[in-house]
Amino acid sequence: MSDLMINTGSLPELSVSQLAALPQQQLQEFDLSLNLMATWIKQSRDRLNTALEQRYGEQARQSLQESGRDFGVTHIDDGALQVTYELPKRVSWDQKRLAEMAERITAAGENVSDFIDVDYSVSESRFKNWPSTLREQFEAARTVKPGKPSFRLALVEGGAA
Repeated sequence: MSDLMINTGSLPELSVSQLAALPQQQLQEFDLSLNLMATWIKQSRDRLNTALEQRYGEQARQSLQESGRDFGVTHIDDGALQVTYELPKRVSWDQKRLAEMAERITAAGENVSDFIDVDYSVSESRFKNWPSTLREQFEAARTVKPGKPSFRLALVEGGAA
């Protein structure tokens, strides 16, 4: 396989085993090419989205407002091109005020979970700085799972082949 010219266009035809068997230099070059392509795609997508916003954004928001909505999906016809515009609703809650409301609900004798979804968490940096006696009390509620691994490849001059 070392005699083959591998380029990023070959990815769909290569199996995972074939990729894993690539010579070190080709593996590193392939990785670098994919990273460059991913960066180019992200930058190009961002630029195109900005251009689409510039061209259709105001018209799309006006279309939403005319239909009595601030958020949602609308369609714009630009000649033979139909543009679908989606403006999602992003809701955030003031955590301090929610905590105050939860206290009032509890004080009124109601069950907080009937009204509010509560998600408890502890930052890992705080947890590590706690005294061991406190950490031990929380260990049973803590689950550690591996995240998705990532790899960075670099060829080292004079390294073993």
